[in-house]
Amino acid sequence: MAGTRTIGQAPARRLYALDAIRISAALFVVLYHYVGLGRAWGLDSTEHLFPALEPLALYGWLGVEVFFIVSGFVICMSAWGRTVGEFATSRVSRLFPAYWAGIAFTALVLWVLPEVWRMGGWTDILVNITMFQGGLGVPNLDHAYWTLFEELKFYALFALVIRVGVTYRNCIVFIGLWTAAGVVAPATDFQLLHFFAIPQYSPYFIAGVAFYLMRRFRPSGLLWGIVGCQFLLAQNYIRGRMATNLGPELAERLPIWPAQLIIAIGFLTMAAIALGWLDRIQWRWLSTAGAITYPLYIIHMTAGITLIHHFRDKMPAGALVGTVTATMLVVAWLIHRFVERPLSRRLRSAMRSGVEEIRRSTPAHAPTLSALPKQRRERVSQPDLTHR
Repeated sequence: MAGTRTIGQAPARRLYALDAIRISAALFVVLYHYVGLGRAWGLDSTEHLFPALEPLALYGWLGVEVFFIVSGFVICMSAWGRTVGEFATSRVSRLFPAYWAGIAFTALVLWVLPEVWRMGGWTDILVNITMFQGGLGVPNLDHAYWTLFEELKFYALFALVIRVGVTYRNCIVFIGLWTAAGVVAPATDFQLLHFFAIPQYSPYFIAGVAFYLMRRFRPSGLLWGIVGCQFLLAQNYIRGRMATNLGPELAERLPIWPAQLIIAIGFLTMAAIALGWLDRIQWRWLSTAGAITYPLYIIHMTAGITLIHHFRDKMPAGALVGTVTATMLVVAWLIHRFVERPLSRRLRSAMRSGVEEIRRSTPAHAPTLSALPKQRRERVSQPDLTHR
């Protein structure tokens, strides 16, 4: 039966529904950038170009919020049973190859067509390669990169959970502490707390973690309470996100309820995955769609808007959006197939060797998992089934 599994064990089958959410959220963001932003067309408004699509496109930035819920779910799932070194190896080998290819692609487009944006100095591009530009105040080569730095902060925080052992109880403690930090941070001047609390986006990451705990163990009043609390906390920032993405004037004119509805749909869809209701979705093409989502997100914004701007007077608007979107999908697949897959394997192998070298150089008297008492090893390496 779909959704049937042993409590405490990870689902054995691939969750194709997650791939469907990924590609849907990515295309929603693409719709926002290509249809909802007037800059692509050299206009202040695109209403007369896409009267039917604009009402939906103006809320397409919410695809990022959905991404963050999926990220919380996936990171908790992939971190279970791993060491910090294994987790870091997995994340670096997953994120950076496609990202580096995206930087090269975007830089090439900006160099050839410096129309909407101009490429920054080479120093800025070199810093972008690290993915740490968000913490250094260096401009992103592509404006969509800002989300990657928020993801990195989430990874750094969850690495602390991995360090002590990913168990049900430790995840709940993590959720409680991060929620408290997100509530307190806006009322303090403690910049470091605000930096890592990420109050605007932490509710989505936290909800994703809670949904995975439902999936791995079983739904409970505690977990539903956590999800509900995060949904309510997220409401506090929707109007501000609208102003950031659409401008204060347009944000004031637009109703807030469509944004709230889209976020609710994201939460409900993830709940359906957590409960196993979407396990019957087994369309294998979704694995490819999910695989190209990340490179698509990396390359679509700056390069795509530049291409639309360049060809806006040479093609009908609808055909141009479709052509540029199709082009970005093809480029994303090429990056995945010929850059991400082979380079990820090599990077993963190199990082594993580095992690092994660190382990070999660890002093013999340093405590390791194998040196812990058997009872303690079991608590660290196995899911905590006594605290549900």
